[in-house]
Amino acid sequence: MSDDGQNGLSIIAFVGSVFSPYYALARARQGGVADPENFCAINVALYGQAGRRWTMTERGRAQMQRSAARFVVGPSQVRWTGQSLVIDIDEVNVPIPMRVRGRVTVTPQGLSRFVTGLDADAKHRWGPIGPCSRVQVEMQQPNAHWSGHAYLDSNEGDEPVERAFADWDWSRAVMRNGDTTVVYDVRPLHGPERVVAQRFAPSGIATAFEAPARQQLPRSKWLVPRAQRCDPSSAPQLVQTLEDTPFYVRSVLQSDLLGERITSVHETLDVHRVASLPVRLMLPWRMPRRA
Repeated sequence: MSDDGQNGLSIIAFVGSVFSPYYALARARQGGVADPENFCAINVALYGQAGRRWTMTERGRAQMQRSAARFVVGPSQVRWTGQSLVIDIDEVNVPIPMRVRGRVTVTPQGLSRFVTGLDADAKHRWGPIGPCSRVQVEMQQPNAHWSGHAYLDSNEGDEPVERAFADWDWSRAVMRNGDTTVVYDVRPLHGPERVVAQRFAPSGIATAFEAPARQQLPRSKWLVPRAQRCDPSSAPQLVQTLEDTPFYVRSVLQSDLLGERITSVHETLDVHRVASLPVRLMLPWRMPRRA
């Protein structure tokens, strides 16, 4: 998010895109196993004064290069310089074709070694790489130039998400002293819920805290239920819904946490809907594939 709160962006680099209908079809045809490097994408979502943009063009192995410091998908790439993650974007908005081109630089204040399983068997893992970071956005198309606070993390899994989870809510917020708090509120298919609540210092050091009770939020336009764990002193307030899809919602919220008033980036994923046939038939309109 920009320092003035008027602009935002989300970028996700996928190896084996968890939402890909093409990957799901390949697994179904090949006995449940398919090459994840044949289903790669760099998803870019821009919000703010220059207008909204969305790109998620999936590409196969022939258009992918991958090393310890560089990940190339078609005309776009992500590379680590030793101090910053530099993301060069050259994509096309969908469903209305518009060029999305520019550079985003994410510079962590410190690197974190925290990693935890999100399920009982730790087949799905999450770890923030740079939980307290700065971002510099230099987009030519659309014309957007701003800086702000950023958050960099990683998720990986040894199986499709629909085998382990029913749904989850996730949120991150910047605290008054510059720390970042993250709450992962996970409902697995089997067994008790799992709540991961961590506070990260700019150095990357993590400290666990007790997550408050879950409070309900208004359902999305697609009737996806969403909730946030926050202090009971006041109900969470929906500031803006950034993405509203049949299975996924990204929002900006205001609430209280650890005795502070915070603004959170919040996401809800309904995993049942991701794996449903109607959603997988709709996804190619937002996720075209260029093999």
